[in-house]
Amino acid sequence: MGMTMTQKILAAHAGLDSVQAGQLIEADLDLVLGNDITSPVAIHEIEKMKVDGVFHKDKIALVMDHFVPNKDIKSAQHCKCVREFACKNEITNYFDVGEMGIEHALLPEKGLTVAGDVIIGADSHTCTYGALGAFSTGVGSTDMAAGMATGKAWFKVPSAIKFNITGKPAPWISGKDVILHIIGMIAPGRNRGFCRNGITRTTGNRLIRPHSRNIVRPTAKRVTRLNFRIIIR
Repeated sequence: MGMTMTQKILAAHAGLDSVQAGQLIEADLDLVLGNDITSPVAIHEIEKMKVDGVFHKDKIALVMDHFVPNKDIKSAQHCKCVREFACKNEITNYFDVGEMGIEHALLPEKGLTVAGDVIIGADSHTCTYGALGAFSTGVGSTDMAAGMATGKAWFKVPSAIKFNITGKPAPWISGKDVILHIIGMIAPGRNRGFCRNGITRTTGNRLIRPHSRNIVRPTAKRVTRLNFRIIIR
């Protein structure tokens, strides 16, 4: 059986011909991301490792975008910690006041996230770069520290779900509405409030939602509906 795009990217970065879902691998990293909240923890951890600098000064991005300008002394201390670390290690992609923006919009704008990359970031929204054809995922600050030190990370190769979406979206329905709808359908043990009405499981692994939930868009003056039939294979 062939590999998914994610599996192909991970295999290439692990130096393997192929990988399988569930396999544990060590892969090279193209970019390690941190912000003013998560980076200080990573910096303190990397200092404990007694390593000689970072693995690559051009492959680390530090974006001060959560509490900048600083809201209090604590947030100022966090930024000071990251600023000093970036200066000491000559981090190329350090973005401070006047240069930063929302990190997950800034990095693509700067051309730092491209198709085929393996990216980790100490922020849950790091998976945003999957939209650009990269494999990217959020990690904890200690994993970020290990990534900055070694340029590598362990991964469990993910499996994949194929969605066949038929029908035509109603006016005002966007891709975000569709994916939130799908997530609500498949998330185990989660609040299914987005699609709690009319979920029907049929034979095998086929999941069909026959009834639509009304969605009120703030910018719209009317209620619109999702009129898709979504089949999971």
